[in-house]
Amino acid sequence: MIQVIAKDTVPTYMFMDIDMTWVEELRHQLKGMGRKITVTAILLKAIGIAQRSHPASRTAALPFGRRAILQKIVAGFTVERFIGSQPAVYFGEIAEPDIKPLEQISQELREFGEADMSEHPKLDIQERFNYMPWFFRRFILWLGKRYPKIRLQHMGATFGLSSLGKLGIKALIPPCASTSTFGIGEVEQRPVVRNGKIEIRPMMTITLNFDHRMIDGAPAARFLQDIKALLEGGLEQYVADDQALTTVAAQLNTAKVPTS
Repeated sequence: MIQVIAKDTVPTYMFMDIDMTWVEELRHQLKGMGRKITVTAILLKAIGIAQRSHPASRTAALPFGRRAILQKIVAGFTVERFIGSQPAVYFGEIAEPDIKPLEQISQELREFGEADMSEHPKLDIQERFNYMPWFFRRFILWLGKRYPKIRLQHMGATFGLSSLGKLGIKALIPPCASTSTFGIGEVEQRPVVRNGKIEIRPMMTITLNFDHRMIDGAPAARFLQDIKALLEGGLEQYVADDQALTTVAAQLNTAKVPTS
């Protein structure tokens, strides 16, 4: 995936704290069943589902002031790989995370992180791009900006996600690589007020960097609210195609996180 960050974007930031109790309980119970589901997989699914109801969040800017609503939801995310002893950042894509089972999303994430570079089509093309002459890379980027078909072929993500939570980062502001780009911080134990009492909960800060040319502040806030609701228990209704997930989600239903 070739990331083209337009110079004329109007990046705007929103921050929201998410109570990850429901997500952590779901992961814990599934782990006991021998099924490892990552937080990133759950995030990609939740954001993908929320994008269905918020078409402005998946609007792409085209040349000459034109816009296009991308119909197929595609998750974009950063992947750190070591080339020799040096870390390098690559970009991954997972198509239709809104309808894929969580285990399939987790498997595709593992492939981006572990597969041999030359054997993974999307990683291989990025590696080849990195070794092209500078002027040729600039020409390809220019083509991607000017011709929508070329751009969408190599930059089909409807949202982007960058996470540094595993490194202990509480929050981050990602570059405005698409109309909606998310920065994910660490899931950490924090004191929060629930029903007038102080409780310790696993909390995560999520940052939305959105292009204000494509989506206004209030619609972006509602988009973020929907993601929060899904991560705090709303995802239960979207795992009906997975019997094991359905059973666990039903068990967690009585322990849903109350809204603050």
